[in-house]
Amino acid sequence: QVQLAESGGGSVQAGGSLRLSCAASGYTYSSYCMGWFRQAPGKERERIATIRSDGSTRYTDSVKGRFTISKDNAKNTLYLDMNSLKPEDTAMYYCAARRSDGVCYLAHISTFAYWGQGTQVTVSS
Repeated sequence: QVQLAESGGGSVQAGGSLRLSCAASGYTYSSYCMGWFRQAPGKERERIATIRSDGSTRYTDSVKGRFTISKDNAKNTLYLDMNSLKPEDTAMYYCAARRSDGVCYLAHISTFAYWGQGTQVTVSS
């Protein structure tokens, strides 16, 4: 059974940094499209970044240059390095996996079959 578990969230001041991790079990990352999403109270879940099996990445404009998605296939772990954090980055952050990565960043959110439980990130001004 595929399971994803996020960790690394917390509270930081604006301008600070955090590293989120997503550990997977039940499958290997190497053949999946992986993504980080976030959801703030009262808002829809937003796609932040994706990484394909070949390592190619894409980001939403609001995090480009500040966030970096990466993965360690040997550890079956996905990461999101977040720098220059802003109060508007405050949200619950989720990792998700999609079996096919022919279409990854543009894949509909509903096609990401596996989700973690989320980790809260709070950025204060």
